[in-house]
Amino acid sequence: MIHLDNTIISDDVRDSFFCCDLEACKGACCVEGDAGAPLEELEISLIEDYFEFIMPYMLPGGIKVIESSGVFDYDADGNYVTPLVNDRDCAFVYYEDGIARCAIEKAFREKAIPFPKPVSCNLYPIRIRQLASGAEGLNYHKWSICKKAVEKGYREKVKMYSFLDQALIRKYGRAWYNRLLKLIEQ
Repeated sequence: MIHLDNTIISDDVRDSFFCCDLEACKGACCVEGDAGAPLEELEISLIEDYFEFIMPYMLPGGIKVIESSGVFDYDADGNYVTPLVNDRDCAFVYYEDGIARCAIEKAFREKAIPFPKPVSCNLYPIRIRQLASGAEGLNYHKWSICKKAVEKGYREKVKMYSFLDQALIRKYGRAWYNRLLKLIEQ
């Protein structure tokens, strides 16, 4: 384990190879699983405030779920997550060339909103868990749908922490990430 500020990072995050391969997985992490993507409270407020600008990029089923239930739901542990359509697809999914993509991210890229997709989506396959100590635990969520991403990471010699550098910087800041690199290199 790597201890850095108020985070405890699993050795798997340091040691595992990973490089997303959307052509192979088709964005399966957006449409598989038993709950939506984890959301932070600030993200819920932002999505509520900018929903009208995200909606044009969404599918009708997702819009219907949001209009009837709101922009968030709860997982089995009571944590905030994105709602699902038919207990499967994230409500914010749309498809492009057969690949599941994020309407929030699309709205951001089109400069319709000032924030990107939820940080949990940027960080995937890292999942953050609040620990009893108050620290955040960063763990590798191993899932068979990412098998090709692991293979690609291994082929290209890309470690998970390196592939997710921008997401980790977004969440914890450049100084934190630079200290992480120093700890990893020791």
